[in-house]
Amino acid sequence: MIICMYDIICVTNRKLCTDDFTDRIKRIAETDVSGIILREKDLSEREYEQLSKTAIQTSGDKIILHSFDKTARRLCFRRIHLPLHILRDLRDKEYYQEIGASCHSAAEAIEAERLGCTYITAGHVFDTDCKKGLPGRGLDFLEEVCRSVSVPVYAIGGITKDNICDVIERGARGVCIMSGMMTCEDPAKYISELRSVEK
Repeated sequence: MIICMYDIICVTNRKLCTDDFTDRIKRIAETDVSGIILREKDLSEREYEQLSKTAIQTSGDKIILHSFDKTARRLCFRRIHLPLHILRDLRDKEYYQEIGASCHSAAEAIEAERLGCTYITAGHVFDTDCKKGLPGRGLDFLEEVCRSVSVPVYAIGGITKDNICDVIERGARGVCIMSGMMTCEDPAKYISELRSVEK
Protein backbone atom coordinates (compact mmCIF):
# COMPACT_ATOMS: atom_id res chain seq x y z
CA MET A 1 0.00 0.00 0.00
CA ILE A 2 1.35 3.42 -0.94
CA ILE A 3 0.03 6.94 -0.53
CA CYS A 4 -0.41 8.73 -3.86
CA MET A 5 -0.28 12.50 -3.87
CA TYR A 6 -2.22 14.31 -6.56
CA ASP A 7 -4.71 17.14 -6.58
CA ILE A 8 -8.32 16.31 -5.78
CA ILE A 9 -11.10 18.76 -6.59
CA CYS A 10 -14.63 18.30 -5.30
CA VAL A 11 -17.56 19.15 -7.58
CA THR A 12 -20.78 19.78 -5.70
CA ASN A 13 -24.29 18.48 -6.32
CA ARG A 14 -26.56 19.29 -3.40
CA LYS A 15 -29.25 16.92 -4.76
CA LEU A 16 -27.02 13.98 -3.94
CA CYS A 17 -26.56 15.02 -0.31
CA THR A 18 -28.53 13.28 2.40
CA ASP A 19 -27.10 15.57 5.11
CA ASP A 20 -26.88 19.35 5.40
CA PHE A 21 -25.27 20.67 2.20
CA THR A 22 -23.49 23.63 3.81
CA ASP A 23 -22.07 21.41 6.54
CA ARG A 24 -20.85 18.91 3.95
CA ILE A 25 -19.02 21.63 2.02
CA LYS A 26 -17.40 22.78 5.26
CA ARG A 27 -16.30 19.23 6.11
CA ILE A 28 -14.82 18.75 2.65
CA ALA A 29 -13.03 22.11 2.89
CA GLU A 30 -11.33 20.91 6.08
CA THR A 31 -9.60 18.13 4.12
CA ASP A 32 -6.65 18.53 1.75
CA VAL A 33 -8.77 18.97 -1.41
CA SER A 34 -7.38 21.61 -3.78
CA GLY A 35 -10.77 23.17 -4.42
CA ILE A 36 -14.54 22.80 -4.27
CA ILE A 37 -16.36 23.74 -7.47
CA LEU A 38 -19.77 25.04 -6.42
CA ARG A 39 -21.63 23.65 -9.42
CA GLU A 40 -25.35 24.10 -8.77
CA LYS A 41 -26.45 24.76 -12.34
CA ASP A 42 -30.20 24.59 -11.73
CA LEU A 43 -30.21 27.68 -9.48
CA SER A 44 -31.05 31.17 -10.64
CA GLU A 45 -28.20 33.65 -10.37
CA ARG A 46 -29.82 35.26 -7.31
CA GLU A 47 -30.18 31.87 -5.57
CA TYR A 48 -26.64 30.93 -6.55
CA GLU A 49 -25.27 34.16 -5.12
CA GLN A 50 -26.90 33.48 -1.76
CA LEU A 51 -25.48 29.96 -1.70
CA SER A 52 -22.06 31.28 -2.72
CA LYS A 53 -21.99 33.79 0.13
CA THR A 54 -22.64 31.03 2.65
CA ALA A 55 -20.10 28.67 1.08
CA ILE A 56 -17.41 31.36 1.01
CA GLN A 57 -18.08 32.31 4.63
CA THR A 58 -17.76 28.71 5.84
CA SER A 59 -15.15 27.33 3.45
CA GLY A 60 -13.13 30.32 2.27
CA ASP A 61 -10.49 29.96 -0.39
CA LYS A 62 -11.32 26.32 -1.16
CA ILE A 63 -14.44 27.47 -3.05
CA ILE A 64 -14.44 27.83 -6.84
CA LEU A 65 -17.53 29.53 -8.21
CA HIS A 66 -19.17 28.14 -11.34
CA SER A 67 -20.59 29.89 -14.44
CA PHE A 68 -21.78 33.15 -12.85
CA ASP A 69 -19.09 35.74 -13.63
CA LYS A 70 -21.18 38.66 -12.36
CA THR A 71 -21.78 36.91 -9.05
CA ALA A 72 -18.06 36.29 -8.60
CA ARG A 73 -17.28 39.94 -9.22
CA ARG A 74 -20.01 41.18 -6.88
CA LEU A 75 -18.57 38.95 -4.17
CA CYS A 76 -15.00 40.03 -5.03
CA PHE A 77 -14.14 36.39 -5.59
CA ARG A 78 -11.30 35.44 -7.94
CA ARG A 79 -11.68 31.70 -8.58
CA ILE A 80 -14.17 30.55 -11.21
CA HIS A 81 -14.90 27.50 -13.35
CA LEU A 82 -16.65 27.95 -16.69
CA PRO A 83 -18.15 25.92 -19.51
CA LEU A 84 -16.27 26.69 -22.71
CA HIS A 85 -19.12 28.68 -24.27
CA ILE A 86 -19.06 31.10 -21.31
CA LEU A 87 -15.26 31.32 -21.30
CA ARG A 88 -15.38 32.44 -24.94
CA ASP A 89 -17.36 35.52 -23.93
CA LEU A 90 -15.58 36.28 -20.66
CA ARG A 91 -14.15 39.79 -20.48
CA ASP A 92 -11.35 41.09 -18.28
CA LYS A 93 -9.95 37.64 -17.56
CA GLU A 94 -7.08 39.27 -15.67
CA TYR A 95 -9.51 39.84 -12.80
CA TYR A 96 -9.34 36.15 -11.91
CA GLN A 97 -6.52 34.38 -10.14
CA GLU A 98 -7.83 31.05 -11.38
CA ILE A 99 -10.07 30.12 -14.32
CA GLY A 100 -11.08 26.53 -14.93
CA ALA A 101 -12.69 25.27 -18.13
CA SER A 102 -14.73 22.14 -18.86
CA CYS A 103 -13.50 20.42 -22.04
CA HIS A 104 -14.57 17.32 -23.92
CA SER A 105 -11.92 17.07 -26.62
CA ALA A 106 -8.31 18.01 -27.27
CA ALA A 107 -9.47 20.75 -29.63
CA GLU A 108 -11.61 22.29 -26.88
CA ALA A 109 -8.71 22.08 -24.45
CA ILE A 110 -6.40 23.87 -26.87
CA GLU A 111 -9.00 26.60 -27.35
CA ALA A 112 -9.59 26.95 -23.61
CA GLU A 113 -5.88 27.37 -22.95
CA ARG A 114 -5.65 29.98 -25.70
CA LEU A 115 -8.58 31.82 -24.08
CA GLY A 116 -6.69 32.09 -20.81
CA CYS A 117 -7.84 29.27 -18.56
CA THR A 118 -5.41 28.15 -15.86
CA TYR A 119 -6.63 24.54 -15.63
CA ILE A 120 -8.90 22.16 -17.52
CA THR A 121 -11.32 19.44 -16.48
CA ALA A 122 -11.49 16.70 -19.10
CA GLY A 123 -14.28 14.19 -19.26
CA HIS A 124 -16.15 12.28 -18.79
CA VAL A 125 -13.42 9.67 -18.73
CA PHE A 126 -15.30 6.62 -17.44
CA ASP A 127 -18.95 5.63 -17.45
CA THR A 128 -20.83 7.44 -14.69
CA ASP A 129 -24.39 7.69 -13.41
CA CYS A 130 -24.09 11.46 -13.82
CA LYS A 131 -23.99 10.88 -17.60
CA LYS A 132 -26.30 7.89 -17.96
CA GLY A 133 -26.39 6.42 -21.43
CA LEU A 134 -23.22 8.21 -22.55
CA PRO A 135 -20.12 5.99 -22.63
CA GLY A 136 -16.95 7.36 -21.10
CA ARG A 137 -14.42 8.86 -23.49
CA GLY A 138 -11.64 6.71 -22.10
CA LEU A 139 -8.00 6.98 -21.10
CA ASP A 140 -6.71 7.60 -24.62
CA PHE A 141 -8.95 10.68 -24.79
CA LEU A 142 -7.54 11.90 -21.48
CA GLU A 143 -3.95 11.35 -22.57
CA GLU A 144 -4.57 13.26 -25.81
CA VAL A 145 -5.95 16.23 -23.86
CA CYS A 146 -3.03 16.19 -21.43
CA ARG A 147 -0.52 16.18 -24.27
CA SER A 148 -2.32 19.00 -26.10
CA VAL A 149 -1.98 21.68 -23.43
CA SER A 150 0.53 23.01 -20.90
CA VAL A 151 -1.99 23.88 -18.17
CA PRO A 152 -2.96 21.26 -15.56
CA VAL A 153 -5.65 18.77 -16.58
CA TYR A 154 -8.04 17.14 -14.10
CA ALA A 155 -9.88 13.96 -15.06
CA ILE A 156 -13.58 13.86 -14.29
CA GLY A 157 -16.26 11.22 -14.63
CA GLY A 158 -16.43 7.85 -12.92
CA ILE A 159 -13.19 8.28 -10.96
CA THR A 160 -12.73 5.74 -8.14
CA LYS A 161 -9.86 4.38 -6.07
CA ASP A 162 -9.69 1.50 -8.56
CA ASN A 163 -8.89 3.69 -11.58
CA ILE A 164 -7.43 6.87 -10.12
CA CYS A 165 -3.83 5.78 -10.70
CA ASP A 166 -4.64 5.07 -14.35
CA VAL A 167 -5.63 8.69 -15.01
CA ILE A 168 -2.56 10.03 -13.23
CA GLU A 169 -0.34 7.75 -15.29
CA ARG A 170 -1.92 9.21 -18.45
CA GLY A 171 -0.82 12.71 -17.51
CA ALA A 172 -3.59 14.20 -15.37
CA ARG A 173 -2.52 16.55 -12.57
CA GLY A 174 -5.40 15.26 -10.50
CA VAL A 175 -9.06 14.33 -10.45
CA CYS A 176 -12.51 15.81 -9.89
CA ILE A 177 -14.99 13.86 -7.79
CA MET A 178 -18.71 14.57 -7.48
CA SER A 179 -20.94 11.73 -6.30
CA GLY A 180 -18.41 10.13 -3.96
CA MET A 181 -17.77 13.45 -2.21
CA MET A 182 -21.46 14.19 -1.91
CA THR A 183 -22.54 10.81 -0.55
CA CYS A 184 -19.63 9.45 1.51
CA GLU A 185 -20.09 9.23 5.26
CA ASP A 186 -16.73 10.75 6.12
CA PRO A 187 -15.05 13.03 3.53
CA ALA A 188 -11.62 12.86 5.18
CA LYS A 189 -11.70 9.06 5.27
CA TYR A 190 -12.97 8.90 1.69
CA ILE A 191 -10.10 11.06 0.43
CA SER A 192 -7.61 9.00 2.41
CA GLU A 193 -8.93 5.88 0.69
CA LEU A 194 -8.57 7.55 -2.71
CA ARG A 195 -4.92 8.20 -1.94
CA SER A 196 -4.16 4.76 -0.47
CA VAL A 197 -3.83 2.38 -3.39
CA GLU A 198 -2.06 -0.86 -4.15
CA LYS A 199 0.44 -0.86 -7.02
